[in-house]
Amino acid sequence: MTVPYGMVGGGPDAFIGAVHRMAARLDGRFTLAAGAFSSDPSRSRTAGEGLGVPSDRRYEHYQEMADREAQRPDGIRVVSIVTPNHLHAPVAKAFLQRDIHVVCDKPMTTTVADAEDLCRLAATRGLLFAVTYNYSGYPMVKEARARVLGGALGEVRKVIVEYSQGWLRTLLEAEGHKQAEWRSDPERAGASSALGDIGSHAHHLVRYVTGLEVRRLFADLGTVVQGRRMEDDATVLLELDGGARGVLLASQVATGERNHLRLRVYGAEASLDWCQEEPNRLRLLAPDGTETILHRGGDLAEATVRGTRLPAGHPEGFIEAFANVYGAVADALEAGSVGSGAASGADLPPPELPDVRDGAQGVHFIHQALESDRAQRWIDAEYVPPR
Repeated sequence: MTVPYGMVGGGPDAFIGAVHRMAARLDGRFTLAAGAFSSDPSRSRTAGEGLGVPSDRRYEHYQEMADREAQRPDGIRVVSIVTPNHLHAPVAKAFLQRDIHVVCDKPMTTTVADAEDLCRLAATRGLLFAVTYNYSGYPMVKEARARVLGGALGEVRKVIVEYSQGWLRTLLEAEGHKQAEWRSDPERAGASSALGDIGSHAHHLVRYVTGLEVRRLFADLGTVVQGRRMEDDATVLLELDGGARGVLLASQVATGERNHLRLRVYGAEASLDWCQEEPNRLRLLAPDGTETILHRGGDLAEATVRGTRLPAGHPEGFIEAFANVYGAVADALEAGSVGSGAASGADLPPPELPDVRDGAQGVHFIHQALESDRAQRWIDAEYVPPR
């Protein structure tokens, strides 16, 4: 029996909605049963028809969808939210209030207050709330985490994470480009563009792999392209648990870069290096400079193996990593449990599902970075989301 799910957003010309749908159906564990795919009713109906959604479950508004699906004996169990950022909180709240589980794109909300409200609501209702920090789904990212938390690197001393893109090197939003347009609009994107869109992924990747939280930060945010209303480049210095030092780079104006997400973790005994554009490899460094390259499909950690579908040498990538997040959602629903958020280095086994508290951590990080940039000083970033 597959899990019936619905989608809010993800209609015509929406990139991420199609990715969610491919990921959800990859392992045959979810069925798209309903949707409010666009704020334009006719476009929503057309999108639903093209996706094979029954005519009576192609909704004109997410509120109608939440109300009617909650009343159906065969109603959806999960809603996937793939709208622009400003709608994440109200849409999630509408479905949580009707006891429907949530999968939400990042950043989870545009304000910390909204993020905390969702934490409390999900906990009160006993519902699963997953946030699609999908890079944690890559098998070799799971291997990196297993090695760091297992002590293979020794004490973590330095972390460098970079997410560089070049697609916004020009004022693309002025040319009517839909994805650039809403991401550069503070009314829809929220207070941050580069950090909210890609920096939030980099922040979660650090937390997921190292198990360390950011204690202090110093951010320098800039708008490189003239005429742009929001930041398109960010550099954030980090102080992590235990005094480890870090640097987070997020840029949308790195000419020629595609989706260059790279994480390096330097420990007292060894180091590791992973890059999203070569996701099936993990580079390990010994103190004498000797390099060992691990490949997906070898004798690796249980979580790594569990997240792998194909034999070694057959590349797996972005959709499969995304599907691992959806697979963890299905596992949690079958087990009757919810995710517990990113664990500290002492908490094992590591979680497989980024949850609502991970989402709140990401929103808090963004706003602390914005505050640091305004004040031009180090500021406290310690944070414990509500349960």
